[in-house]
Order: sequence, then structure tokens, then C-alpha cells
Amino acid sequence: MRRRVWPALIALALAPAPDAAWASAAPIIAWTYTVRSGDTLASVAARMRVSPGDLARANAIGLDTPLVPGTVLKRPNPNGMPGASARPPRRPPAAPRAAPDLRPPPPPRPEPEPAPIHRAAPDAPRLIWPTSGAIAARFGATVRGQPDNGIDLAAFAGMTVRAAAAGRVIFAGTEPERFGQLIVIDHGGGWATAYAYLGKVAVTAGTTVHAGSVIARIGASGEVKKPTLHFELRHDNVPQDPLPVLPIRL
Repeated sequence: MRRRVWPALIALALAPAPDAAWASAAPIIAWTYTVRSGDTLASVAARMRVSPGDLARANAIGLDTPLVPGTVLKRPNPNGMPGASARPPRRPPAAPRAAPDLRPPPPPRPEPEPAPIHRAAPDAPRLIWPTSGAIAARFGATVRGQPDNGIDLAAFAGMTVRAAAAGRVIFAGTEPERFGQLIVIDHGGGWATAYAYLGKVAVTAGTTVHAGSVIARIGASGEVKKPTLHFELRHDNVPQDPLPVLPIRL
């Protein structure tokens, strides 16, 4: 299943709620939004909790540009950090080795492929497993044509979900588009974890939690039909593979 949504951490936590009529509409906390009939740049920006100017710049359109139904709008990156498509600089090709006399120099070695960008950085928080259960989908696996931005753990309904690291809850509630009951925890330094498809949520926004604190119970909300926990690790809203910083399971 596609993993293209969970709240833009800082934009959702810090942006003031709009005072327009769109405030009563369902908030947009996905990474992209498909324009519908009647949408305007201002109404979409209000539901995303961002300014129309930021939304226009993020999508290279003018403030007065009419929105065409079916157009996909990207959420502005709240920190101005490089997006998930950014790649490390390519290394220059290796210099050819000196060739013996009477032989042509060997051709340069092929330039290696850039290392995957979605790997946890050295300063990532030390995590614990949020629940037990087998890994049903790994980070980056293509599911229904889209890469998975986290890992899925198959579980039983009612099992405990625990905070993977200490931090502050910045979102606890319903994500209406895909993930159902969702919790997002800020761990500082731009790092955050998300827990989706939950059943009963046991914390509220603003709660301080410790690693291992009970935050929810396994459920099957959102787009899933079976009890599942979707778990993500992000740095400045860029998805990271959580497995390198999770304890090895024997």
C-alpha cells in the first residue's frame, strides 16, 4: 500500500488554524493532494495549514492561477530541507591506472551508483521496536506501484504499541485519507516517528513520553483490513529506513 501520507510534522504542529470558511473542512495532512472541483489555492492552503504563497511556490504556480481538477499539488517542505528525491553528489570517476608499455590504458571504471538516500543517519535516535510481530512490508518495497516510506508489522488486535524513543507527541488523532488512527512523536533534532493504522489511542498531542511508554493498541483503522502497525522514521520530514537503528531480532 502506498506510504505517501502522514502529517508534515512542523507545519501541522506550528501553523495557525485558518480563519476562513475552509477551517471546518477536513484538514489535508498528506504529502500530495489531488485538486477537486471547487478547490482554490487559498482553500487548499488553508486545509494544509500553510500559506497560499508557500503552496504556490512549492508547485511553481502563481497565486491567481485557477486550479484544474485532477492536478496534484505538493505540500511545501516546512524546513526548506531537500526533499525525498534529493540525492548525494556523484563522485568523480576514478582516474585510470597507469598502463604498461605497448598497451592502451584501461578504460575508466564505471562510476558506482549513488548510495540509497533513505538510510538512517548516524545521529538518528536509538529506537526500540514499537510492538512485536513479523515484518509484513519493508522500507522502500514497492507496494501497489508506490515505495513504502516505513515498515509494516503484522500484529494482533489489542496488542500494545509503545513509543520507539523518548519525545513529545505532536499529533494524535485521525488521519482521514489513508492511515486512520495516527500518532506522531517528535524526538528533537528534526527526528520523528509515526505509528499508523492504530486501534485505541492512549495519548494526546503535547504529551511527553519515554521510550517504551504505552501510546496505543493495535487495530485496523484507515486503509487496512487486518490488524497492522505502520511505523515510520523521518528526519526533517524525509523518510528514513528504521531497521538500521532498531535492535536486531534473533
